[in-house]
Amino acid sequence: MKAVLFEKYGLPNKVLEIKDLAKPIPKANEVLIKIYATAVNDYDWSIVRGKPYLYRLMFGLFKPKHRIAGMELAGLVEGIGSDVRKLKVGDAVFGDISTYGFGTFSEYISVHEDSVLKKPEALSFEVATAIPHASALALQALRDLGKIKEGQKILINGGGGGVGTIGLQLAKLKNCEVTGVDSAEKFEMMTSLGYDQLIDYYMYDFTKLGEQYDLILDCKTNKSPFSYLKALKPNGNYVTIGGNLIDLINLLFWSKLFSLFSTKKLQILSLKPNEGLDYISELVIQKKITCQIDGPYPLEETPRLIQYFGEWHHKGKIVIRVNAE
Repeated sequence: MKAVLFEKYGLPNKVLEIKDLAKPIPKANEVLIKIYATAVNDYDWSIVRGKPYLYRLMFGLFKPKHRIAGMELAGLVEGIGSDVRKLKVGDAVFGDISTYGFGTFSEYISVHEDSVLKKPEALSFEVATAIPHASALALQALRDLGKIKEGQKILINGGGGGVGTIGLQLAKLKNCEVTGVDSAEKFEMMTSLGYDQLIDYYMYDFTKLGEQYDLILDCKTNKSPFSYLKALKPNGNYVTIGGNLIDLINLLFWSKLFSLFSTKKLQILSLKPNEGLDYISELVIQKKITCQIDGPYPLEETPRLIQYFGEWHHKGKIVIRVNAE
């Protein structure tokens, strides 16, 4: 099988290589999946580079533990281990496998059966692989932590990416007024999706414009916690799903202190992989929301695509077609 490997940390377009490997054999609780589509995520950008350096404590101090990155897939079960009970050969599946490992930038993978769900027949493999990670982040951030309410004024920082484009549509189901922050090159796409206002982060710092919001969903946390407080209304809610590690640690520390004397909340989402996917999938099937797909691209372009992701040029979710249907 073909797979995208890296033996050392570095820029994706420098260290990633396409190689031929033996097809994996599933363990007792694993399923062998022929991958039809996968997607690029922030973890891939971090794991391949080995940055922030703190990640190396989890992913390998001097060289990567996981030689194949990738955490989302959609495909068909081709083999099962002796203890597998929920799935059978021929089942179409999809999911975020990060609880059990990585390795979706390959034609096949063996992974724990609990890491995937059965794919609804109405979803293509490309759409299905674009859903799990980004939509779970958006849903859990807005609904579970943010407690989104009808008609709120919302800002999404990183509004043109995978999480932002899904988050916008979830907010619009609640008739919210939504401002998106991203680069101007994405504004045409973002306008077509329904953003009410757009802010070019190259030109403006949204925390210094004097506007306040009921809820902020931040995909790019890179400012001080005090900045976010200024951009929130009384009783406002700020939820981050990721960003600069130092800023996230700073936010975690200050959020506990702010909670003692402020009605505003600063929160960090701890993702529960694949939770809420049935709900999101049904919204997609009913055409109440759509997945904004950048691609699909061939597997051979993976090194360039992870670099492209890290430079924030992607519009929506970068999808890679691995095997032809």
